[in-house]
Amino acid sequence: MKFSIHSVDNHAPSNNISLIYLPFLALFLINPSHKSFAQNSSPVFTDVTKQAGIDFRYTFGDYTYENILESSGSGITIFDYNDDGFPDLYMLNGTYIEGISDPAGKVFKNTPNKLYRNNGDGTFTELAEEAGVDDRNWGMAAGAIDYDKDGDQDLYVLNYGPNVFYRNNGDGTFTDITESTGLVGPATLNGFTKWSVGVAFGDYNRDGRLDAMVGNFLAFDPDYISAATPDMMPHPSEYMGQASMLYLQQSDGRFVDVTKEYGLFFPDSKCMGLTLYDYDNDGDLDIFQGNDHQLNFLFRNDDQKYHDVAIASGVAANSHGVPTGSMHGSIGDTDGDGRIDLLVTDLRYGAFYRNTGNGLFEDVTEENGVAGALAGKGAWAAELFDYDNDGDLDIFSANGTAEELILQPQLLLENDGKGHFQNVGPKLSDYFSTKRSGRAAAIWDYDNDGDLDIIVSHIDLQATPTLLRNDGGNANHWLGLKLVGKDGPASAIGARVTVKSGNIEQVHINQWATSYLTNHDSRVHIGLGQNKYVDQVEIIWSNGKKEIYYNPAIDRYLIIIEGTGIQ
Repeated sequence: MKFSIHSVDNHAPSNNISLIYLPFLALFLINPSHKSFAQNSSPVFTDVTKQAGIDFRYTFGDYTYENILESSGSGITIFDYNDDGFPDLYMLNGTYIEGISDPAGKVFKNTPNKLYRNNGDGTFTELAEEAGVDDRNWGMAAGAIDYDKDGDQDLYVLNYGPNVFYRNNGDGTFTDITESTGLVGPATLNGFTKWSVGVAFGDYNRDGRLDAMVGNFLAFDPDYISAATPDMMPHPSEYMGQASMLYLQQSDGRFVDVTKEYGLFFPDSKCMGLTLYDYDNDGDLDIFQGNDHQLNFLFRNDDQKYHDVAIASGVAANSHGVPTGSMHGSIGDTDGDGRIDLLVTDLRYGAFYRNTGNGLFEDVTEENGVAGALAGKGAWAAELFDYDNDGDLDIFSANGTAEELILQPQLLLENDGKGHFQNVGPKLSDYFSTKRSGRAAAIWDYDNDGDLDIIVSHIDLQATPTLLRNDGGNANHWLGLKLVGKDGPASAIGARVTVKSGNIEQVHINQWATSYLTNHDSRVHIGLGQNKYVDQVEIIWSNGKKEIYYNPAIDRYLIIIEGTGIQ
């Protein structure tokens, strides 16, 4: 079945292409975990970690919690590495490091990352070693992307120490090609081991090739003891920073460092997260960088030169004008005005910046209920997502105190439809009434049933993740879109998606790297409430091309390939 599409290209004549059904749609239709709309009108979250077979256990190198490296957490990456239509799970792990870890931690030497293959029946099988991605460095985060445009997702692992790039061989295995890509990173920055915490892939110079900006954190000196707090780990402000680095991909697939040329070289910055999107809606991709106890950066793209406009735009500090322990920028239109807002979690009470247009933001953290909910929790990863498919974006936040191992409740804040939030987690799952020390948290539809599930990593003494299955969120209608650029992912990342259904219009950004140490499900998920149809889907690809899709089917996942018919 096909639907008509009006395609607008700013550089070429318009043409007609087709909306494409996901090849694995049949898997969704026969999936035994799919629930009917009438089954459950009030969503709940069920802890299914054990029955799913996710037996991951995080280590921070020893048995004690004594330094900032140990406190920083375990990353989560969602990607469909074997292209079977079911999202898989990659969990990053710490390890014993001589000179940093206590000697008793030698039992944790060479602790690997874990890759869990989604079996499509609600269970997972671990096979990182078999697949060749069981990296034994201290893992922080990983970016999954089809960098070579061969149709499968490769994996870039960001470490304390050398980074590793794995090429997907297309047969369930990976090959380490770090040396040929040039993405290992420098051995040291500011005199200490390079500490990478994430990557923001995108086409920074609009040449059709995928580039990478690597976020680096701080210059960790394991021998430093704070004079102010000798019995606790030093505060992040007591360390020097490390510059984040922009790499442009060349025609031969190798990446070249162009950080200084693009105006992005800040050698003492302390990045904790990068978010790449067009914040001012001017047709090019900008960069928000959340910094730890420094003013945040908002790098505006001015003809492939970047200028920090965070102070002028209103996103440099929190509502009290204080630079805090910012984690990451999560993006979404939370009040339905068509403008993309910015949530920045931190260790105080967070910052929620409402987009007022013209490149400006207003901090509404205290008036919209976010500050009251997050105050004192120590928020790390967070995401804006529609857990109940009612058409507005809610908030999940993973929490835990940083300097000490103090457990905190995790939060699910429900949107009232007008951009005001209240905590509803304890009503939906016992998990939200149990204190843990959360770090990364990924939003995904692991069972392809149309509602969004949650997986959270923890660094407390249990050190186990929690997979929360959403039961009943698909009582409302929904639509899922996987966007594929005609030349790979370069034009899809950062694409603006506008969905019109009756008198309701929603705007989404195709960007899944929007949370601390986390890559979410890469499919755009749109809750439709009780609306039984979508009038049109408009996509403005990040290369400026525009396409409009009329009357797509709903309650399923679809693939849209830029400028192309059914594949």
